Amino acid sequence: MKLVDWHKSGKFFDFRKFQIYYNEKFDPSKQKEILLLIHGFPTASWDFHSIWNILSEQFNLLTLDMIGFGFSDKPSQFPYSIQEQANLMEDFLVFKGVKNYHILCHDYGVTVAQELLARFEDRQSIKTKEGSNSSPNILSIAFLNGGLFPETHRPRLVQKLLISPIGFLISRFLTKKKFAKSFSEVFGTNKPSHREIDDFWDLIQYNKGQVLAHKHIRYMKERKTNRPRWVGALLKTKLPLVLINGPKDPISGLHMVEHYRKLKSESNIILLADSIGHYPQVEDPEAVISAYLSFVNTLSIP
Repeated sequence: MKLVDWHKSGKFFDFRKFQIYYNEKFDPSKQKEILLLIHGFPTASWDFHSIWNILSEQFNLLTLDMIGFGFSDKPSQFPYSIQEQANLMEDFLVFKGVKNYHILCHDYGVTVAQELLARFEDRQSIKTKEGSNSSPNILSIAFLNGGLFPETHRPRLVQKLLISPIGFLISRFLTKKKFAKSFSEVFGTNKPSHREIDDFWDLIQYNKGQVLAHKHIRYMKERKTNRPRWVGALLKTKLPLVLINGPKDPISGLHMVEHYRKLKSESNIILLADSIGHYPQVEDPEAVISAYLSFVNTLSIP
């Protein structure tokens, strides 16, 4: 699928008067479970296009470009935060009438999923005390490479610069050449092609989104501030979880996996080939599909 075709196949919905791009693949003739795919920084839902069609054979799929990303609106004065992106996800699920759903998330989307998980755990506690609630119900979560733990996150130089006091200047002077260099460095052996770089950069600079990078990167600080909430929910939840990890990732690869094993000894982890880095769904989509289906097809959902 080409990026232009992906764009044309999508739709928009309103979130606080902003237009949010989303894509879906539903088969109304079959009762399939719903899978929500949540993308990472600095890209967009296009990240999942290589696994989209095959996953749609088993699931009704939903994904969106978070506010400030991809084809969605990119307001300069919006309070970009994980909390707001989680609000967006929940509003989207209500908009689509979703009651139960699985999550497959990557990078920045991993942190958004952790907030959704924390809210789910909060609601479960309230539900136990006060009865049922009508909020969408998470069935399982699959994490691709992402910063589950702030103490194991190894940011790249450009990320450190973006979150520094001169971050706003760095954003203004981001170019495709600089992006291509830093982006390729987090991949494993299978580096992104020139066309892939072009597509990713087109998504980033769409509506001048690159100038917001210093605002998006605030999630690095949020991870530290909210560690008790987000890591706490991860460690205490009874929901089925799996970590599908590209170990060659310099940001959240094998070192993060080892830390996860120490904190959650019963954790479900699928390590991909040693050659796979930070974008496993782009680098080896077949391996990600195989790993995800091997996890979800063992679940017993009431």
